[in-house]
Amino acid sequence: MCWRDTLGARVRQYELVATKLCGVIFDWRGTLVVTPPEVEWCREALSRLGRRSDHDSAAELLSRIERAPGIGRLSASGIDASSAGHRLAYFSVFRDAGLDQDLAASLYAVESDFRFNPFAADAAQTLVEINEMGLRIAILSDIHFDIRPAFAEAGLIDLVDSFVLSFEVGLMKPDQAFFDACLRDIGLAAVETLMVGDRAAYDGAAVAVGCPVLLLPPLSRVDDRRLSLVTGIVRGSNGVR
Repeated sequence: MCWRDTLGARVRQYELVATKLCGVIFDWRGTLVVTPPEVEWCREALSRLGRRSDHDSAAELLSRIERAPGIGRLSASGIDASSAGHRLAYFSVFRDAGLDQDLAASLYAVESDFRFNPFAADAAQTLVEINEMGLRIAILSDIHFDIRPAFAEAGLIDLVDSFVLSFEVGLMKPDQAFFDACLRDIGLAAVETLMVGDRAAYDGAAVAVGCPVLLLPPLSRVDDRRLSLVTGIVRGSNGVR
């Protein structure tokens, strides 16, 4: 079979899949919420300590962290599979950067604060509409802390059927077992579940388990409205106008 035949078969497969969706799996950071620039992370940490927190001071702090000998630990495979391992990696880098304990603790507190990751302006309405159409909703996130309070504070917790978080299950994207765990938790087959994310190498790996996937540009501002693409797909696949 030539590549054109293979591609055609795959397109026809997803045309069949799209006839009926029963659930949507959302990534969290970059998809439903904004992850502020790293310099803002440093600025917030300095501000919480009452230290000088202008742009230049934050940029200098970020530069110290990025020059730390062990900076590669922050992007190491599996870092979000354990909250203890995540904390250890970050504090070891802060130590390598020569940061004092108070500053290290403040940086880590900001990194682990869901309030520092605001929801997209259209996130709430998107979840409401999907829920009203009778679909199940899951949040699948590579994260080192519990993000349920973020949804509770936003009044969205009752719209979500399942939270599958890397630090709780010891798995991360793009591991197929992570997607499988989420599908089991919401009781749906891959072909009837849309995966929505912003990273091709991670969220996009859901295609390997049979999920149709929608990849969105990473959310950079809360007023970047692009989640209507999700509701459009769901409405179209389920014959809703």
